[in-house]
Amino acid sequence: MYLGLSRKSVLVTAASKGIGRAIAEEFVSEGAKVAICSRNKEHLLKTADEIKNKYGVEVLWCVCDLSKRKDIENTINAINKEFNGIDILVNNCGGPPRGNFLDFEESDWKNAIGQVFLSAVTATKLVVPKMIDKEWGRIINITSISVKQPVDNLILSNAIRTGIVGLAKSLSNELGKYNITVNNVAPGYTLTNRLYELAVNKAKEVNTSHEEILSEIAKGIPMNRLAAPEEIASLVVFLASMKANYITGSTISVDGGYVKGS
Repeated sequence: MYLGLSRKSVLVTAASKGIGRAIAEEFVSEGAKVAICSRNKEHLLKTADEIKNKYGVEVLWCVCDLSKRKDIENTINAINKEFNGIDILVNNCGGPPRGNFLDFEESDWKNAIGQVFLSAVTATKLVVPKMIDKEWGRIINITSISVKQPVDNLILSNAIRTGIVGLAKSLSNELGKYNITVNNVAPGYTLTNRLYELAVNKAKEVNTSHEEILSEIAKGIPMNRLAAPEEIASLVVFLASMKANYITGSTISVDGGYVKGS
């Protein structure tokens, strides 16, 4: 299927590993000009080298702590200079700490809001003006199934990621006249380092193995398995493509049927 992404410029945040990296690779495979960022320079360099070896293509990389506005500004300025604007923005970030309501202080909430919500607000605000000038753009936010069905012991993510959904719906109404679409992708349980770490911590709490925890999670999914990051990436790239011109303001789950509602 021709997706029309050749030479489109893309920024994928938090893309040195996991779902973010899979998304970046999928865009590279479609011929897009891709920039990735992460706060870990070592991981960024490793990912950039591996993508180059696999596809024969250089990706632009920038060290960026998404909790710091200045880092986001510097990253987008560098990409604008190299690519003359960003056609497609994929707002992705790591999840906030696990825990229940009484486990967290006000400072924890503020940190999580900065990491998850304000990072997306900042990056989006910085890229939208050039998208408006071009009268074309794609903004895709990577959220979580927690925006449709809360996940136990993830109160910060459950509460704050839902704000991204409201932001995206509002932006889709404002930006539609400029041919800019805004959508959310809500991954289910996906085999990433983040899920592995959650499983290890949970295993310690209940005195079992992380393999058993992951197996139990899979049993609760109709497809009886965890997602691969590449399966999330496929939807993201489709939503960025010319084939998805009329899809906006939507939140689409990629969860193997886990969410019980529609």
